[in-house]
Amino acid sequence: MKKQVLLITFIITLSMLSCCKPKTGLNDVQVIGSHNSYKIAIEKPVWDYLFQMDSAKAISLQYAHIPILEQLNLGLRNVELDVFFDPNGGHFSNPKGLDVIRANGDTPLAYDEENKLSEPGLKMFHIQDVDFRSHHLLFKDCLKVMKRWSDKNRNHTPVFVLMNTKDQKVEGTRDPLHFTKEAFDSLDQEIRSVFADEDLITPDFVRGDYESLEEAVLTLGWPDLEEVKGRFLFVLDENEEKIDRYLKGHAGLKGRVLFVNSPEGNPEAAFRIINNPIRDFDYIKSLVEKGYLVRTRADAATKESRTLDYTRFEKAKESGAQVISTDYYIPSTLYNSSFKVVFEDNTYERIKK
Repeated sequence: MKKQVLLITFIITLSMLSCCKPKTGLNDVQVIGSHNSYKIAIEKPVWDYLFQMDSAKAISLQYAHIPILEQLNLGLRNVELDVFFDPNGGHFSNPKGLDVIRANGDTPLAYDEENKLSEPGLKMFHIQDVDFRSHHLLFKDCLKVMKRWSDKNRNHTPVFVLMNTKDQKVEGTRDPLHFTKEAFDSLDQEIRSVFADEDLITPDFVRGDYESLEEAVLTLGWPDLEEVKGRFLFVLDENEEKIDRYLKGHAGLKGRVLFVNSPEGNPEAAFRIINNPIRDFDYIKSLVEKGYLVRTRADAATKESRTLDYTRFEKAKESGAQVISTDYYIPSTLYNSSFKVVFEDNTYERIKK
C-alpha cells in the first residue's frame, strides 16, 4: 500500500511539473534571415552604368543572395520577397538594363529563357529595368520551392516571409502597375494556391476567439512553438495606405493571409517592423516584452559589411527582436569583406530563454 501511495504521489508530481513548465511560444524564437532574398547581383555593365549615374545608390545595391532553397537548407528562417502586379503578363519583359549591356558592346547573361515574365501573375525582382535579376521571376515559383522544402523538413521552425508590394516609379524605367485591392487579393490567392491552411500561421489562426488580433497576442500570447512547426508566417511590410487597402473588406485581417505592420492600438497590430535597432533599441525591447513579434535589421545598404561594424547586429540580438534580417549570413563575394551575421554557435536560429 505504501508503494502505491508513493507511486501515485510521484505521478502527480510529474504531472504538476509538466503543467507548470513554461511553454516556448513562437515569440520566444530569434531567427536570422535575408533581405531581398531572391536577388541576384546586378550584372557588371549595368552596375558600372549605375555607378556613373549615382555612386552611392550603386554601392547600396551591391549585394546578392544564394538561391532561397540553399538559404533554407543553411538554416535561415526568414526571407523577404518583393512582388510586382502583372495580371496579364508581359509588363516587365525585356528589361532596359539588357539594352545598356548591349550598348556597352557586351552580350548579356542568359535571362528569362523560359519566358516567365510573359505569364500572368505576380513577378519578383527588386527594381524594374535596373535590378531585375532574380532566382525566381515568378512569385509562385518561389512559393513552390519553399513548400517542397517544407514538406521534406516538416519539423522546421516557422519561416517568416516579409512581403513588399512594389509599385514605385523610378526615373528612366517603365512604370509599374498600381498595387490595387485586386492586386492584394491576388497576393493572398497565389499564396493559398500553394500553401494549405495547415501550412500557414494566419491572423485568424492566432486570433482564435478573441475580439481582435492584438488582444489575442497581448493576452493569450503567440501559439506554442511545437504547435506551429512546419508552417510559414507572411507579413505585409508596407505603409499605412497600402495596409488600409489590404484591410478593406477584411477588418482586423479576418480572412487574410498576411499580418501587417500596424502600430500598437490597432485591432490588427501584432507584428512590427522596426528596422533600426540602435536608434529604436528601447522601443523594440518594449514591444517584445509586451508580446509583439518584431523584425529588425543587422545591416543596411552594404555599410556594415564594408566597415566590419557589428554594432547594429549586437543591438538587434540584445533587443529581443525575433526576426533579424541581413544581406550577409555569408560574407559578400562581390567585394572583399569577412562580415558575417550568425549567432555565436554558428547557427541562424535560437530560443531566447
